[in-house]
Amino acid sequence: MIGSILRTMRVYQWTKNLVIFAGPIFTLRILELPIAVASVAGFLAFSLAVSGIYVLNDVLDAKNDRHHAVKRNRPVASGKLGAPAALTASALLLAAGLAGSYALGARFGNAAVAYVILTAAYSVALKRVVLLDVLAIATGFVLRAVAGVELVRDQTGHLAHEIEISPWLLICALFLALFLAIGKRRHELETLEDNASQHRPALGAYTKPLLDQLVAVSTSATVLAYAVYTVSPETVAKYYGRPLYLTIPFVLYGIFRYLYLMYAEQKGGNPSEHLLRDRATLVNVLLWCGAVLAILLWPVA
Repeated sequence: MIGSILRTMRVYQWTKNLVIFAGPIFTLRILELPIAVASVAGFLAFSLAVSGIYVLNDVLDAKNDRHHAVKRNRPVASGKLGAPAALTASALLLAAGLAGSYALGARFGNAAVAYVILTAAYSVALKRVVLLDVLAIATGFVLRAVAGVELVRDQTGHLAHEIEISPWLLICALFLALFLAIGKRRHELETLEDNASQHRPALGAYTKPLLDQLVAVSTSATVLAYAVYTVSPETVAKYYGRPLYLTIPFVLYGIFRYLYLMYAEQKGGNPSEHLLRDRATLVNVLLWCGAVLAILLWPVA
């Protein structure tokens, strides 16, 4: 049972919660030991709460998951993990995650609750509504980024009003998440074919041409938003003229690589797995992180 619960928690999906570290990094506070420790603790607490929602979602989706070639093997859908045990695990994970989040600060705790409410609404209703399903997923990524900023504010106390993150960075996170969510829908539509609407009702309203158009819009918007962020006057002033625009090639390559996986290799069903399994993507992400840290933390003469 423990093994089944761990599988249902989808720990590999915790990579999505690394967005929380954007707040500490882009506010230049990540090297302060208390904030670094709080960021790691916040990541773990937030991830536990998210896993609680994943377990709940598997219980709600068990019937539809049995129509999916891969998801039918999930513990709840396959019958290896009973619904009562899964619901108990979900409640415990949510309680532990939210309690841990509030222990780090009220702002961070409120952001975690907002995310849980959004994902619960997605699991119950929004995932069945065409377009709103991918928008809800994208909004969840923005809430992760906001949670990281709120965590820093909780740790800085009376200086909280000085901590902020550029709206352009949040917009970039929104469009990037939209791109990944749309790519996932396209993969599901292509893989499931006639069974698509049985697995996920909203899939019956999507078509490949529509999803291809949405991919084009979201990819263009992602690159544009990130590029504008790196060269905007407020960013240049905030980071004392550091050349953050030098990291744009990593963003371009990352998007191009995912498009290649999606269209040339017919992959795209699970972005988190690709991050861990596709060596080129993983190396690119690590290089981007290293470049951002080197540029932002390099001493200014």
